[in-house]
Amino acid sequence: MGRLTMRNPATGEIIGTLDEATPAEVQQVMAQARDASREWGETPVSTRIHYLRNLRHYLVENGEMLAQKISEVTGKVTLEAYMTEIFITADTIRFYEKQAERMLAPRKVATTLVLFPKRSWIHYQPMGVVAVISPWNYPFQLSVVPVLSALAAGNAVILKPSEVTPSIGLLIEELFQAVPAPKHLVQVLHGGREVGQALVAARPDKIFFTGSVATGKKIMTQAAEHLIPVELELGGKDPMIVLEDAHLERAANGAVWGAFTNAGQVCMSVERVYVHERVYPQFLQLVKEKTAALRQGFPAESELGSMTSPEQIRIVREHVQEALAKGAVAEWGGHFPENSMFLAPTILTGVTHDMKIMREETFGPVLPIMRVASEEEAIRLANDTPYGLNASVWSMDKARAKRVAQKLQSGNVCINDVVVSYANPHLPFGGVKESGIGRYRGPEGLQSFTHAVSIIHDPGKRKREINWYPYTGEQHALFVSLTKTLFGKNKKQGNLWSPRNWKGFWREWKRLY
Repeated sequence: MGRLTMRNPATGEIIGTLDEATPAEVQQVMAQARDASREWGETPVSTRIHYLRNLRHYLVENGEMLAQKISEVTGKVTLEAYMTEIFITADTIRFYEKQAERMLAPRKVATTLVLFPKRSWIHYQPMGVVAVISPWNYPFQLSVVPVLSALAAGNAVILKPSEVTPSIGLLIEELFQAVPAPKHLVQVLHGGREVGQALVAARPDKIFFTGSVATGKKIMTQAAEHLIPVELELGGKDPMIVLEDAHLERAANGAVWGAFTNAGQVCMSVERVYVHERVYPQFLQLVKEKTAALRQGFPAESELGSMTSPEQIRIVREHVQEALAKGAVAEWGGHFPENSMFLAPTILTGVTHDMKIMREETFGPVLPIMRVASEEEAIRLANDTPYGLNASVWSMDKARAKRVAQKLQSGNVCINDVVVSYANPHLPFGGVKESGIGRYRGPEGLQSFTHAVSIIHDPGKRKREINWYPYTGEQHALFVSLTKTLFGKNKKQGNLWSPRNWKGFWREWKRLY
């Protein structure tokens, strides 16, 4: 059994240690979750939502205390911890309180005329046990929101938080103890890669993973052996396109916040900026001025906190050093002290698409800016990436901005804003290409934690159906007539949807059946 060290990355203070789960414990937790899922899956949605409402009340009442603890674990400033971890979670719960019963209710759908008198509907059935494997950059919210989504849909949940921020797992355990759920409904497994592999091997009914592309591919490969459904929320290299008619002051503010919030450790960070050459000098000057005004420290009265993961610092340093060696220019920052978790915000120009800083996820406080000659060039470069999570377009021309947005290969696009698409719980969230598979949040996201069961009902009064045995020549002629009536048009006879043609078909159908 391994041990995880809990520390404050901003101060270096060691908070404590935590034992990793053993393979036997993983199997035991899965068995307990299966038992819990049966009763919870039969619980009315209204009862599930009542439980989520109690969780929201606890979050609101204890939000500042929770944000402080999250800040100590991640190194992010307290306001960011509160806004992105507590507020977003509470807002998501409120959305489910208002919408979940409607989104999970059996839904009638149309039945084609030829199947009369059958009726059709869709029933949303819980999957069973959902495994949530969460990341370290927003370790509370990106754990709790998918857990709550799975709960609302009627599933039991096993959560494996990131080993980089293990004390958040303890904090989440405390949350579900403070607002008691049915026994074993939500369980937390602490540990690293081996625990995650053991959890997948225990064969949950769905895996929801948020993290790197490399780890997501490994999970998907392992899950494929048992055809376990997998939802992957992975990385991004999100482009920002600033056209010549953009509101430059707003765009500069958006670029600085979008690149440096949470020290750039955001899957939807602004990681590439393409600026029309006509406004490039002015935009660059505004960005430099706004970056110079930022305060870095911990935990309050600052805009930038520390990095959370020491390993991520190595990646950021490698990307910046390679770009500078290939001719990029550090307009601001660019030099990172050794043995420090605080990285100064960095602005790079002279960047090209043969640099890692423009092709691989940096996940740090770095803003590369590239001059483009046209809208078409900006779109081409924005799409020149294996990722497709989020993007933004900046223009005061509504029609133009919409046109550009619809040409971007991205799961989410903001116009004259950044990152905010995730903040609307009514919108589905997810990526394309290597940024992920599936959607969560919004109606699609909640229903993705269920099996959509199609049900079709016949009154059962007739002896047989038109397509049943025995097959006859008359039956064949009837289907030919039906096909022509439904789908064809004969110029000599006119429209085959005419009442005269339908009367002939139904007369023949009644004669046979």
